[in-house]
Amino acid sequence: MASDRNSASGTGTGTAGEEKTVKVPSKDSRRKHEKNEDLSDEELALKQQLDLYVEMVQDPDPGLQKVALESMRQEIQTSTSSMTSVPKPLKFLRPHYETLKSYYATMLDSDLKKHLADILSVLALTMSAEGERESLKYRLLGSEGDIGSWGHEYVRNLAGECAEEYAKRQSGEETSILDLMEVVIDIVVFHIKHNAETEVVDLLMEVEYIDLLIDHMDNTNFKRTCLYLTSASRYLPDPDNVLILDVAYMIYLKFEEYPNALQIALFIDNIQEVSQIFIDCDDMLQKKQFSYIVARHGMHFELDDEMASEDDDRFALQDIVNNAKLSEGYLTLAREIEVMEPKSPEDIYKAHLLDGRASAGASVDSARQNLAATFVNAFVNAGFGRDKLMTVPSDSSSGSSGNWLFKNKDDGKASAAASLGMILLWDVDSGLAQIDKYFHSNDNHVIAGALLGVGIVNCGIKNDFDPALALLGNYTDKEDSSIRIGAIMGLGIAYAGSQNEQLYDKLSRILNDAKAPLDVIAFTAISLGLICVGSCDHDAAQAIIFALMDRNAAELQEPLFRFLPLGLGLLYLGKQESVEATTEISKTFNEKIRKYCDMTLLSCAFAGTGDVLVVQKLLGHCAQHLLRGEAHQGPAVLGIAMVAMAEELGLEMGIRSLEHLLQYGEQNIRRAVPLALGLLCISNPKVNVMDTLSRLSHDADSEVAMAAVISLGLIGAGTNNARIAGMLRNLSSYYYEDASLLFCVRISQGLVHLGKGLLTLNPYHSDRFLLSPTALAGLITMLHACLNMKAIILGKYHFVLYFLVLAMQPRMLMTVDENLKPLSVPVRVGQAVDVVGQAGRPKTITGFQTHSTPVLLAAGERAELATEKYIPLSPFLEGFIVLTENPEYREDH
Repeated sequence: MASDRNSASGTGTGTAGEEKTVKVPSKDSRRKHEKNEDLSDEELALKQQLDLYVEMVQDPDPGLQKVALESMRQEIQTSTSSMTSVPKPLKFLRPHYETLKSYYATMLDSDLKKHLADILSVLALTMSAEGERESLKYRLLGSEGDIGSWGHEYVRNLAGECAEEYAKRQSGEETSILDLMEVVIDIVVFHIKHNAETEVVDLLMEVEYIDLLIDHMDNTNFKRTCLYLTSASRYLPDPDNVLILDVAYMIYLKFEEYPNALQIALFIDNIQEVSQIFIDCDDMLQKKQFSYIVARHGMHFELDDEMASEDDDRFALQDIVNNAKLSEGYLTLAREIEVMEPKSPEDIYKAHLLDGRASAGASVDSARQNLAATFVNAFVNAGFGRDKLMTVPSDSSSGSSGNWLFKNKDDGKASAAASLGMILLWDVDSGLAQIDKYFHSNDNHVIAGALLGVGIVNCGIKNDFDPALALLGNYTDKEDSSIRIGAIMGLGIAYAGSQNEQLYDKLSRILNDAKAPLDVIAFTAISLGLICVGSCDHDAAQAIIFALMDRNAAELQEPLFRFLPLGLGLLYLGKQESVEATTEISKTFNEKIRKYCDMTLLSCAFAGTGDVLVVQKLLGHCAQHLLRGEAHQGPAVLGIAMVAMAEELGLEMGIRSLEHLLQYGEQNIRRAVPLALGLLCISNPKVNVMDTLSRLSHDADSEVAMAAVISLGLIGAGTNNARIAGMLRNLSSYYYEDASLLFCVRISQGLVHLGKGLLTLNPYHSDRFLLSPTALAGLITMLHACLNMKAIILGKYHFVLYFLVLAMQPRMLMTVDENLKPLSVPVRVGQAVDVVGQAGRPKTITGFQTHSTPVLLAAGERAELATEKYIPLSPFLEGFIVLTENPEYREDH
């Protein structure tokens, strides 16, 4: 029949009545009819009802208009409460959107007009064109009723439009944002009420009104909000990140969550805020916990009467801040884990597991191998106070240590004497007593080593009597350069981060001495950089800059000369834009050192910030194919690791970028890549990085292989990782005829078993939130030295390896009672889970095991108490944790 009709229309012979049935619109009406047939009776009734309301709205009678608007409002609000699909009223009103808009424009100002604006604002949710922001436009013109009554999706859409509108107004002529802020406040109140704190933070960051958050926080939501704020701060540029953290700090103070507030104050390096927390908090036990956190961070902090009025209390707190209890706690951990027995280098090499040729090579007594054994012995027995080479057993009469000392040649004796400082690490009284005998030696190298040993023993330990300064201060101006270097480096290690005025004067005098040899100047610059690390000290910077400018062209080519720009960079460690003035000055330097200086300053200033733009800039420098003489790409590659190590995502991307550099980079870049990988995964042996380094350790270029071998030690530092230990054993067999590479393998074997597996080199602590500047400075210095392995580490300056002591910390959780005595409690240790922005109270660890404290924490692990009997006074269970008894705890019999 349809075909008949069509043929009739085709011939054009039908009657007028028939013509009506075959008009083109009939197709439309048929489609409409089919569409209506798809609707249920209920939906059809609703559609007709809404069509009627639209007609009534346009009626001249205000009474009818009011009824229609109220009914329409009712229909929309009841449907938008559930938002699984587009609500039916919005769907049926879509065709009328333009009609209602046109009619709205003709209406006179009245309450009815505002009600219609409200409805248009909701309709714009699905109808408005992209970028028109009509939903917000009509909201501002509307009746300002309850914003939440239109549903979550409407509020979310409005929040997005507010952010766009704010950005447009800021960039355009219109400056008033008061009307916009009223809507923002309504949205904030709604979201806070519905536990959508993350959306509130996002909106307030967009409209630059984050302070508003403080007034809307309560006991139920502040922790979740602050966790989101601190996590978001990592992805924001300076100074926005500091603003965000300041708000989190204020919220924590408002709810008296002092330990969290302290973490933030330390993160932004604000000593006034740290002092304020000590003043505001009245609980002495909490102050003890704060002192442990400050000590772990390595901050030099003096308590005054305001922070602790009682003298005894103040001395007790200052003792903790000065790390006086560190050695005692570390040895308690060692006794609990039963690793007090000293280990010899042979116990680490395990040569009996290899075939004949390597073990035969190992037994030959060469000075280079003895030097390696010295370092291995120092690293493995670090902090234990006893070993089998340097410390004399009480029953033997004459010095076995003397015998070992003289199995080393010249500079080797310095490292051997200094290794005693490492073995007695943090135990100042005993350490100074045992090192004292070397000061009376006739051999300058032994005296130099003893001076360095004194510095190492005092590393991270502050003392009112300043024994290191008293002992070393007189030796910095001696004639023998090795003695001077020992004293200067010892002072740098002992007073890292202290910003000691006396030392600044002493060291700047040496820098300004035109007759001083280059190696003395180089170590003075590094020590000054360490003492004033991250301080942006203008005078210290000037002293190093003058020293840089005074040296002649021949000295610029010396490997040690690179320590001068590095010392300058350390002054600005992590301080971002503060480095700009110094960078401008560096452009006036000799062209041979200019670029090297630029890269070093840039990478140090943005270390630990995760700044993507800086990483791109450094990658740009690495992409250039340059002549062999250019050295600045090495620091650029290390810089990528220094900047990207800030958070997990950047770290993974950094590893991928470095893989590309390996494939496409020039030889000088390939030599630096393994070191950068070592820094990114320090004390955190990731399997993919381990495999890459294992591959590179057999590289045809011996310098690439050496860097890879050292980095294997760095990524496994203090982990006792069996896979890396196996790799290194095989490498010792593979390179048994190559003395230089075998030396590197031995150093790495010592690092993997650092402190018999109780120590870490990771500069991050407190759940990877805080970065210790002194620890990072020590690592960077050692890695910069490794950029020219043959001249420095394998030359006569191998003692730069001792800069690693700045990063050494026990990787433990030690719980103590109110009298700071060790207290064993059950804890669960598992992989940390990121719970930022998750609803409810999600689990923060997974795959846990329950142990009794003290326990060791590996990279990426987190601990939580497995009992409710005690309450920890810090949210991050790492290092020393003070526990108080839970008054609400009841034993279940």
